[in-house]
Amino acid sequence: MADQLLSSNADTVTGAVEVSDSPADCGKPDAANQDPFYGNAKDYWAGIPATVDGMLGGFSHISSTDVAGSTKFLRRFVSGAGAKTSKNRALDCGAGIGRVTKMLLLPLFKCVDMVELTQSLLDEAPKYLGEDNAKRVERFICSGLQDFSPEPNRYDVIWSQWVLGHLTDEDLVEFFKRCKVGLTPNGLICVKENIAPTDEAEFDEKDSSWCRGRGALAQIFEAAGLKIVREEKQKHFPKSIYEVRIFALQ
Repeated sequence: MADQLLSSNADTVTGAVEVSDSPADCGKPDAANQDPFYGNAKDYWAGIPATVDGMLGGFSHISSTDVAGSTKFLRRFVSGAGAKTSKNRALDCGAGIGRVTKMLLLPLFKCVDMVELTQSLLDEAPKYLGEDNAKRVERFICSGLQDFSPEPNRYDVIWSQWVLGHLTDEDLVEFFKRCKVGLTPNGLICVKENIAPTDEAEFDEKDSSWCRGRGALAQIFEAAGLKIVREEKQKHFPKSIYEVRIFALQ
C-alpha cells in the first residue's frame, strides 16, 4: 500500500501479516488470498515502481505541496503551547517507500513505524529514507490494514493517507477501532483522503479502491467511536484531481 493520488479515484491497501524490525516476507495467508477486492489491489501495487512518482500515480509534482499542508495541519497538535499529544512515535499507514515517513513524520517525531502491504516497496524504503532516517524507523510491518492490529498504547499519531479506499466500510470501521487501542493517552488518528464530489462512492477498477464522500467518511468515523477534532481542505492542489481533506480524530 503506497500513498498514491489519482486524478479520478482514491488510493491504497491490503496484504499479509508480518511484523519485524526490518523488511520481512509478506507470504502468509491473508484476506487478499480470499477476496478479489483485496487481491486485485495487492496485484496492482506489486507492479508499481518503487519511486515517489509511482507512489503518487504520476503526480510527484504535488508532493511538496502535499507535505506542506500536512505539516501545517499536524504541527499544531504536537508543538507549542496548544499541543494535544507528544512527539515520541507515529505510525505511517500505507507507507509505500516512506514518502510520508521521510517528509512529514520523521521531522516531527522521534521515531516512526511503517505498515505497508507490498514487500517490494518496504524493501526499497531504507534506501529511499537514507541511513540516518532509516535508523529511526523502528518497525517495518508488512500487512494490509484490514489485517493489521497496532500494539496497544504505542502511537501518539496514526497517520493514514490515500490508502483507506482499499478497505471495505466494515473493515475500515474495525481498523479504526483497533487504531484507538494503539494510541497513547491523548493520541490522534489523522486521515488524509480524496473526497468524492457526491454522496455516492466511486470505484476504481484499476487499483481496486473506493473514493468516498465526506458524509460516508463521517459516518464511518462515528461508527468507530471517533470524533472529528479538526478538519481542513488541502489547498493549492490541481483542480483536475479530487478534493482532498485532512481529519484529526479522537
